[in-house]
Amino acid sequence: MSSNRLAASSSAYLQSAAHQPIHWFPWSEEAFAAAHVDDRPVLLDIGAVWCHWCHVMDGESYENPELARFLNEHFICIKVDRDERPDVDARYQRAVQALTRQGGWPLTAFLTPAGEVFYGGTYFPPDGAYGRPGFRTVLESVLEAYRARRGQVQSQADAIRRVVADDLDEAAPGEVTPRILDAAVDQMARVFDPVNGGFGSSPKFPHPGAMTFLLHRWFDQPGDRTRRMLDRTLEGMARGGVYDQLGGGFHRYSVDAEWIVPHFEKMSYDNSELLKAYLDAHALFGTAEYGSAARGIVRWVREVLADPGGGYGASQDADVGLDDDGDYFTWTRDEAAAVLTPPELEVAAAYYDIGTAGEMHHNPAKNVLFVAATVPALALRLARPEDEVRATLRRGQAKLLAARAARPAPFVDRTRYTSWNAMLASAMLRAGAVLGDGDARRHALLTLERLRSERAAEDAVAHTPGGVSGLLDDQVQVAAGALDAAEATGDVAWIAWAERLMDRVWADYWDEGGGGGLFDAARGRRDELGLLPARAKPVQDAPAPSPNGVAGIVCARLHELTGDARWRERGLALVRAFAGRAEALGLHAAAYLLAVDWQLSPTTHLVIVGEPGDPVAEAMHACALRAFIPRRVVRRIIPSQAAADTLPPAMAGMVAAGRAPSGYACTGMSCRAPAGSEEAWRAVLASLAPPVGASAPAG
Repeated sequence: MSSNRLAASSSAYLQSAAHQPIHWFPWSEEAFAAAHVDDRPVLLDIGAVWCHWCHVMDGESYENPELARFLNEHFICIKVDRDERPDVDARYQRAVQALTRQGGWPLTAFLTPAGEVFYGGTYFPPDGAYGRPGFRTVLESVLEAYRARRGQVQSQADAIRRVVADDLDEAAPGEVTPRILDAAVDQMARVFDPVNGGFGSSPKFPHPGAMTFLLHRWFDQPGDRTRRMLDRTLEGMARGGVYDQLGGGFHRYSVDAEWIVPHFEKMSYDNSELLKAYLDAHALFGTAEYGSAARGIVRWVREVLADPGGGYGASQDADVGLDDDGDYFTWTRDEAAAVLTPPELEVAAAYYDIGTAGEMHHNPAKNVLFVAATVPALALRLARPEDEVRATLRRGQAKLLAARAARPAPFVDRTRYTSWNAMLASAMLRAGAVLGDGDARRHALLTLERLRSERAAEDAVAHTPGGVSGLLDDQVQVAAGALDAAEATGDVAWIAWAERLMDRVWADYWDEGGGGGLFDAARGRRDELGLLPARAKPVQDAPAPSPNGVAGIVCARLHELTGDARWRERGLALVRAFAGRAEALGLHAAAYLLAVDWQLSPTTHLVIVGEPGDPVAEAMHACALRAFIPRRVVRRIIPSQAAADTLPPAMAGMVAAGRAPSGYACTGMSCRAPAGSEEAWRAVLASLAPPVGASAPAG
């Protein structure tokens, strides 16, 4: 089989198109040079290997020989993997959104040879369907406009370039006040779904950052409203089809308001942030269901994404073919009956709502598994003991999972994207602490070590090993992961590396002349094709945490861990740069809101002093890492290495005069009495948190 220019790509998405008859170019100077020489418009296709409709459009249009001939004759065609080039995707998504008020993948944009957008959309069916024009009709119209109305085309392209340049800068300077945090909670409450949990109606996305922010707010200001938003949402997602009830892990989003029918792809970045949210909620409230959901995510990460040598894959596809829609994950009643005994089927069918009529439009017999009845309710309905129902359900789950494993499995993208690897390593470190999962901790540290060994420079990382560099998200997420490793191990070398990374961020990404904030790409990058020169300062989570928000949190943590005032100054300047529009962002800027919280609210220092290997000190360290306390830093100090200048003044004297092993806890200027035993230390940590019953659970 012949192949095109994409065959040599490291991207799984581009490789999947290498056999197509289109003369695809990857994103490159060569492609735009060819467009200039031939005076042709550019077709830009941006998609991802996990994207169902990307594969549909590939199969329907880009593998059609007649369409391929037309495209090859009249267009220069460029294909981009949005995971590999988030900088390209961000700019062209904004451009198409400016034209059509919608975006997504596949993104289909038509460009001038200079890389400016003059028309675009998302999925185009080949012959017209779903209320969309046929792709051949679109191509002919675009070509006619480019040839006959060049002035109009260029005018449109110029206007869109200006809109993109204005739109990408999300900074708006303002004062940082508690009102920002209160307004965000109010805004979340206004769009909260009180019946199903979550925010908005459908489609419904998880917004794990909002959950983490609300956990911080509830801890500081316990109240029924905040607790209800947390419990309804976390419970609704964990019981819904958006959570893989057999294999663990969350699908990308739900197409309905009830969390039942998902888009079945699973993304590492969704699961890392959801894992953190469920772990923190479990640590704070003690809710067993949240711990179970967290263990399910860890199991999926370990079994599907984890590289034995350190690192994690990027995603798992939804489907195994174009006519498939989650068939790997869904069940007909007959399929379940072929695997289970009659008693197991009775329990599993009632628990997961496995009926003869399912939820999938392409195959109405297919059921998405979701928790339709709790075990206690089911036991009451079936007049059986709860333990018996639970044991029967577990046997059924194991059989269904084993049978599913024999099906053709969706593709797993093994690409190790640096920012997503750092996020998942941080989440797995947290899982190691909260769940007592030593393997999760070990692999997370191995991953961070691998990121450090594969760095592009002493103070910089690339997006993939040997790949594109100069992306803010990679820098700040790795710095955050390094600080998590420092707290987990007590090794201050991780702090020093985080400082080097963040110093480079301020040198290469900080906007000195435009009101502050960090650009998403470093100044002076070699790839400045098309719309890439447009400077973006993102503060919205889209959907991964915004790099400006993460940078603000990292700066605050560095200040607390090192005592260096430059980090507080930088962190404060950063949150001020976006404070003018913060109240309007709310739900969509949780990472930034957490950075504001770090600036406005007192930090809790948990310091454990003891010799290496001291069992009491090690136990106290584990307790400190396990606890959920907003804005907390953990220090593991060896007595001979205690450095008073890096500790808050209120704590430094106590540590200097104390005995080892001991645990010290200070929130702001208020300190608890030192603890010399694990039992006393547990009591200190418990005293820092509000009672779990300080507000009513969702019920």
